[in-house]
Amino acid sequence: MLATPLITLSRDSDTDSDVEQVVRLVAEHDVVEVVVGLPRTLADRHGAAADAAVAYADRLRDRLGDVAVRLADERLSTVSATRMLSDRGIKGRKQRAVVDQAAAVEILQGWLDARASRGRTNEPGAKGP
Repeated sequence: MLATPLITLSRDSDTDSDVEQVVRLVAEHDVVEVVVGLPRTLADRHGAAADAAVAYADRLRDRLGDVAVRLADERLSTVSATRMLSDRGIKGRKQRAVVDQAAAVEILQGWLDARASRGRTNEPGAKGP
């Protein structure tokens, strides 16, 4: 599976309108799982930004009911996305406009790849780590 961008939402901490937009998108696209980036530090610590991400994921869980909400490590996703965009010749203002979306794709693709890898090691006869 390949992650592809759909839309970039701006966080609205005042009214949570972005949460409502996610709820609508989940229903519209028959989403079965939502992945929220977890911004841990390079030292693998859980700071204020991670606390905010966990709280956001909890709000989504409350609104989405049966749809699973997962947290995925997002360390270095912006660095990776910036490098990928630069390699494709996208720089400056054009890069700033899409770097968050590209980072979100990096986070989701990493999560999908890890899930697929776990699935292969759980298959009968497969050797695990």
